[in-house]
Amino acid sequence: MPLDLPLDASGTELTAGQDGGAIVRRSVLPGGVRVLTESMPGLRSATVGAWVGVGSRDERDGHHGATHFLEHLLFKGTARRSAMDIAEAFDAVGGEANAATGKEHTCYYARVLDADLPMAVDVIADMVTSARLDAEELETERGVILEELAMNDDDPSDVVHEQFAAAVLGAHALGRPIGGTPGTIRAVPRDAVWDHYREHYTPGTLVVTAAGGVDHDALCGQVVGALEAGGWDLRAGALPAGRRPVAVLDVADSGTEVVVRRPTEQANVILGGVGLTSTDERRFTLSVLSAALGGGMSSRLFQEIREKRGLAYSVYSFSSGHADTGLFGLYAGCAPGKVDEVLALLGDEWDRLAADGITGAELDRSIGQLSGGLVLGLEDSGARMSRLGTSELVHGQLLSQDESLEAIRSVTVAEVQALAAELGALPRSVVMVGPFGG
Repeated sequence: MPLDLPLDASGTELTAGQDGGAIVRRSVLPGGVRVLTESMPGLRSATVGAWVGVGSRDERDGHHGATHFLEHLLFKGTARRSAMDIAEAFDAVGGEANAATGKEHTCYYARVLDADLPMAVDVIADMVTSARLDAEELETERGVILEELAMNDDDPSDVVHEQFAAAVLGAHALGRPIGGTPGTIRAVPRDAVWDHYREHYTPGTLVVTAAGGVDHDALCGQVVGALEAGGWDLRAGALPAGRRPVAVLDVADSGTEVVVRRPTEQANVILGGVGLTSTDERRFTLSVLSAALGGGMSSRLFQEIREKRGLAYSVYSFSSGHADTGLFGLYAGCAPGKVDEVLALLGDEWDRLAADGITGAELDRSIGQLSGGLVLGLEDSGARMSRLGTSELVHGQLLSQDESLEAIRSVTVAEVQALAAELGALPRSVVMVGPFGG
C-alpha cells in the first residue's frame, strides 16, 4: 500500500521499506517542518533538498518574478556567510549546490559525500532562514536574471513552450513564465521580494528531503539545530501548512493560435491543450498514451513525421500537471514551409489514436519504456530526493517503486483510447515560433 503522508499528528513518525533494502522515514518536527529521508545501502553520497511550497503562481500583483528572484538571492549571502563562503563550502568538498523554481514549489538542493551532509544542511538552512537580500546584491542579480531571460528568449524551443502555457491557460497565474518577464523583473522592488520571502519561507511550508547515505535521526537533529540558529521559532505541536486544494480549473473555452516571429532557420510548433492535474489517477494512463504517441523512436509521431517523411529532427509529445489543471501537447521542429503539413500530421495521429486506440504491441512497448525509465531514473540519489519532495508536497502519499511500476503495468488499451478521445475532444491551441510574417 502507498505510504500516506498526513498533515495531522498521526503522521509525526512514519517508516516504510523500499526496494533494494532502502528505508523511507518521515518526521514532523517542531514548527511543522517535515523531514523525509530514504537511506540507500552502500551509497557514500547523499542529496539533500529544502523545499518550500511556493511557486510563481503564488505571486501577488507587484511580486511577479519574486519567486525566481529569491532562488538567485538566497545564494548571495546571509548574516553568517557571504556569497563566496557559500560557494566555497561546496567547492571545498567536491559537492554541488543548485536550486530550481517551479510554478508550485521551489527547491534548494546539494549533493555531497555522506560525511559532508551536516555542512550541506547547515548552509542550505542558513540560506533559507537568514538571507540578507542585500539591496546592492539584488540590483546586481537583477541584471543576471535579465540576461537569463534573454538567453531563454533566444531559444525558440523555450519560447514556444512558454507561449503554449500562456495560450492554453490565458491570464491565470499558471500561464505566466516562471522566471518572470523583463518588465516584471525590472519593476519588482526589493520590498516586494522581501515580503514574498518573509510570507512564504516559514517552518510550516518547509520540507527537507534527503536520499543516499543518510541517517534520519541525525539529519532531523541537524535540521532543528540549523533552523533554530537561523532564528526560526520551532513551536512544539505546530502542524505543517496544508497542501494546495485540488480542484479542476476552468480555463479558456476555445483554442487559440499564437504566432511569434523569430529570425530562425527552423519553425518550432506545438499543438495541444488542457491535460490532467498532477494528482489525477489517470496520470499513469497519460504517461502510456504519451509514450505511444510521441515518447520515443518507435512512437507514432517519430515514425510518421521523422522516419517516413523526414519533416523534422525533433518531434515528441509532453505533459505537465498542476494542482488544478495540466497541459498536454505535441511538439515538432521543422522547416517553416512545412508547418502546415506537420501540424496536420500531428493532429491526424492524435485523432487516429483517439478513434482506433493503440495495439497490444504498442501498449507493451510503452509500458516497457516507462518501466525501464522509472527504474533507471531512481538509481540516482537526486531523483530519490525529488520523489520524496513531490510526494510530500503534491500527492500526499509515497508510492514505492514496485507500486509505481504496477500502476504503469495495469494501464489498458481501452483506458488509453478513452483518455486520448477525452483530451482530443477539448479545444486545441496552436503555437508557432519562427520566421513568419513581415
